[in-house]
Amino acid sequence: MTKVGYLLPTREKVMAADHSARDLLDLGKRAADLGFDSLWVGDSLLARPRHDPLTVLAAVAAVVPDVQLGTAVLLPALRNPVVLAQQLATIDQLSEGRLVVGAGIAADAPAIRAEFVAAGVPFEKRVGRLLEGFRLCRELWSGKSVDWDGRWRLGNAQLAPLPYTKGGPPIWLAATVEPGIERAAKYFDGWFPLGPDAPEFGRRQQLFAASAEKLGRDSNELTTALYLTVAVANTEAEGDAAVNDYLQNYYSMDPALMRTIQACYGGPLEQVLKFIRSYVEQGAQHIVVRVVGDHEKTLQALSQRRDEIG
Repeated sequence: MTKVGYLLPTREKVMAADHSARDLLDLGKRAADLGFDSLWVGDSLLARPRHDPLTVLAAVAAVVPDVQLGTAVLLPALRNPVVLAQQLATIDQLSEGRLVVGAGIAADAPAIRAEFVAAGVPFEKRVGRLLEGFRLCRELWSGKSVDWDGRWRLGNAQLAPLPYTKGGPPIWLAATVEPGIERAAKYFDGWFPLGPDAPEFGRRQQLFAASAEKLGRDSNELTTALYLTVAVANTEAEGDAAVNDYLQNYYSMDPALMRTIQACYGGPLEQVLKFIRSYVEQGAQHIVVRVVGDHEKTLQALSQRRDEIG
């Protein structure tokens, strides 16, 4: 059965001028009690301010048992990989192996470029920084002494703690273009896009699986996940308007443009379920749902009809 996860609204709370964290933990507990398989948090410093994802995951790991925990998605290029390796290993220990690292390179937008400048990190060559950074993380997670001479320099360095998961937590790469999908198949444990429509997603899923097999990897051992935005409403017009308002407020960009990039749907529950199911039929193994509107009602509704997703 396809796994279904819930994205905690760290960004939405800050947008509503609510900087507390207690509700996030309560929502995580509620989603787990309703049978959701995983809990996720997004990442941004200044472009789309929110709670720090790794701190939130550490707290969730301590109070919510059993379910998987992940980033949707982390921007590792903003962080020193040695520090990041220690943080992720610690969360993996706290959660006893439940961590999944969804990661991306970040979109090319003025606010995100400014975010990189503020963090003191070059925006250019961020693909190389991501790849080298995770190679270094994995070396440090091996338990062996590490010598490294690249963007970062280490001599006879040994990290502790080691992750609970041998070799480190699985890493799923967010990618929409073909080179990125091929990188996911070559270097990582899964592919984690946020769209687009189901037929095109299916074509890209086939590329991901074929690329893995061509490289001698078993595509059945890799995960295809997907990030979907949904609004349950009385009518499609009402749901569509709710999604558009949400995207405008969240990104300060034209919702029509965002919907060419991200998979979004608003409407009656029957149609929301059909929308989600269309991606499952195209190969999605793990769905991460971002909720627009009433989170409690939406979580309950999806939970009650969980078997219909697939």
